[in-house]
Amino acid sequence: MIESTPFVEIPRADWAALAPFTGQRLSSEDLESVRGLGDRLNLDEVDDIYRPLSRLLWLYAHGARELHAATNAFLQRRASSTPFVIGVAGSVAVGKSTVSRLLQFLLARWEETPNVALVTTDGFLYPNEVLEARGILDRKGFPESYDRRALLNFVSEIKSGADEAKAPVYSHLDYNIVPGEFVTVSRPDILIVEGLNVLQPPVGGGMAVSDLFDFSVYVDARSADIASWYEERFLSLQRGAFADPQSYFHRFASLTENEALDIARDYWQRINMPNLEQNIRPTRSRARLVLRKGPDHSVTSVLLRKI
Repeated sequence: MIESTPFVEIPRADWAALAPFTGQRLSSEDLESVRGLGDRLNLDEVDDIYRPLSRLLWLYAHGARELHAATNAFLQRRASSTPFVIGVAGSVAVGKSTVSRLLQFLLARWEETPNVALVTTDGFLYPNEVLEARGILDRKGFPESYDRRALLNFVSEIKSGADEAKAPVYSHLDYNIVPGEFVTVSRPDILIVEGLNVLQPPVGGGMAVSDLFDFSVYVDARSADIASWYEERFLSLQRGAFADPQSYFHRFASLTENEALDIARDYWQRINMPNLEQNIRPTRSRARLVLRKGPDHSVTSVLLRKI
């Protein structure tokens, strides 16, 4: 019996065989500039997985431009093409931020797409005072903790071809939105939108930000592996960023390793795992492409939605 699935699964070896046809290699310095905290990304992983992916994304972006031109010719209209928008989703600690930065770096090397912007949805979280007033500060990262209308408006502006659009800035040091500070995005060739819940379906029959994506990537792994990576990252932060007296989490800096692990496991069990199981993972099937990771953070296979 043939399994009914909208995806074709491509083993790592077959996907990696595409690498010789996919542009320049990265240097070690390039890799360090995009690698996230605790991420084990190496040059072999870039060659095997992300160079082919950047080429595939470029093909989709190039195809979208050609379709736009053909449609305008058919309609006898003259209009400039709009940015190609990519959504990148996945759990906390799964490595989606590194994937997004790496794709931004690689896509900017292809002809026709030198201007690649990256925006994370952290900036569209409600400020802590709003979350506290609503009693959901401990649900930061859940769908209801985001100003979804503001995010939708931002991506709509970009997709409509506006000269520029502004996104709020989030400080991981302060664990809050930075008042009055924005990042300005000006007519990019490609916009990458990265976040936990960017593939959420519409609420109440309206439009979701995912409706504006031309391509979407979901970074996937087993829950047990993600939990382990989350603990490792928490310990790294506890030994590093939390030591800053200005850090929201400075109170954890003096904990023993076992005490810090207890805190990390509590956060995972109460907040991050429920969000993953209830909200994030159910959107996996809505992605155009899924990167499936193994316990060592390396991608074991690629699932691409059938055309």
